Amino acid sequence: MKETPEWAGRARVVMLGRDGCHLCEDAWKVIDAVAAEAGASRAEVSLAEVGEADREDYWDKIPVTFVDGARHDFWRVDEGRLRAALKG
Repeated sequence: MKETPEWAGRARVVMLGRDGCHLCEDAWKVIDAVAAEAGASRAEVSLAEVGEADREDYWDKIPVTFVDGARHDFWRVDEGRLRAALKG
C-alpha cells in the first residue's frame, strides 16, 4: 500500500489539481462549500508542487481529493459523499 503523501495532510480536505483544469474548478466549488458548512479546513495543492512519484501516480486522476490524509475521490467530487466523510 502506498504511503500517504505529506502534503495530503495540509488540511482536513485537500484537493490536488492543476492550473487550467475545469474539473478542478468544479471540484473546488463543491469542496469549498461543503468544507465551509462542516467547519473543516481545506487546501489546494498544485500538481506542480508535488514530487515526481506523486505526479506520476495522480496526473491522470486530477482533481484528486483527500480527506483526513486519505484519498477520497478523483475526477469529480460528490457533495453527499464528501459531506458524509466529514461527518464520519
